[in-house]
Amino acid sequence: MAQHFLLSAKARTLSIVKIAMMPDEEIHNIFKQIRWSANDGEPICPHCGATSKPYNIATRNQYRCKECFHTFSVTSGTLFASHKLPLKTYLLAIAIFTNSVKSLSALQLSRELDVQYKTAWVLSHKIRESLLDDTNDEMLTGVCEIDGVYVGGKTRQINTIADRVDRRKISHPNKRVVISLRQRADIGDDVVGAVKTKTFVLKSENTFDIGNIVNNHITRGSELHADEANAYDDLHALYDMKRVNHQIEYFGKNGENNNQSESYNARFRRMQYGQCHRLSPLYLSNYANEIAYREDTRRKSNGAIANDILTRCLSRGVSNEFSGYWQGNKRVSERLGA
Repeated sequence: MAQHFLLSAKARTLSIVKIAMMPDEEIHNIFKQIRWSANDGEPICPHCGATSKPYNIATRNQYRCKECFHTFSVTSGTLFASHKLPLKTYLLAIAIFTNSVKSLSALQLSRELDVQYKTAWVLSHKIRESLLDDTNDEMLTGVCEIDGVYVGGKTRQINTIADRVDRRKISHPNKRVVISLRQRADIGDDVVGAVKTKTFVLKSENTFDIGNIVNNHITRGSELHADEANAYDDLHALYDMKRVNHQIEYFGKNGENNNQSESYNARFRRMQYGQCHRLSPLYLSNYANEIAYREDTRRKSNGAIANDILTRCLSRGVSNEFSGYWQGNKRVSERLGA
């Protein structure tokens, strides 16, 4: 039997010990190479775009543009802008986040980095924000799956069994469902299972919202696998639907199943119960997208994943929701629907 990828040496290309032993100059060069990769790691002024070699303020690890005299650093204009911690701490945070395959709580991150809980909470959410792909409008095609996992809104049971009610029928204002769309790999691909995942947060599995999500993100005529929930009934008109009744079986006689979406649900539950415990509806979409990213990169080495996350953090602009969070700059409404 072949060795599982995660047990092989190819999956371990990142060492937290090596990062901790790196000198600050080497860490700074890593940030430079990724931030300004288009200019061979040489600084580019974020204010005027000048590529001429700027003045180096070595004592502060900053640069001053020769054209507009703007002072900037390797993190200016990124998610790590106005950072107060050493660059090594941010690199370690990304490495720890990468190796935590079932997500990472802010409390654990604060212990690992020896920083305040508030600092770790904002830092972890900035990393999650970097995983959001706002520009990917590519439609899923081929064989796809859909399923939902309910989050929050549980009511504490009454002590005596005679007075208890079915909690599934209780309407709760904080109850949400995370809908996952997953595209299966083609036969012959290097990856087995799903290759692309998209997630959406709804207040319930209803026909209208499900129809909008599927029509906007899955090519019409594709083969779509779903369970017996009646919210998917209207999709038969536009898609080659394959349904499995989970009250009877895990997969149908002709191979009908949504096991890839169920795999997403399982990892999401492990994050919810094993790490974060409580997920606020306000930021549920970020948590859901994080698990989608982890599922889609499950066959990449931890070094490649960490490099990708750092690239995303240095390519994304200053956070509108987490920069100055504890000073009152907070998200005011949750992200629902497609």
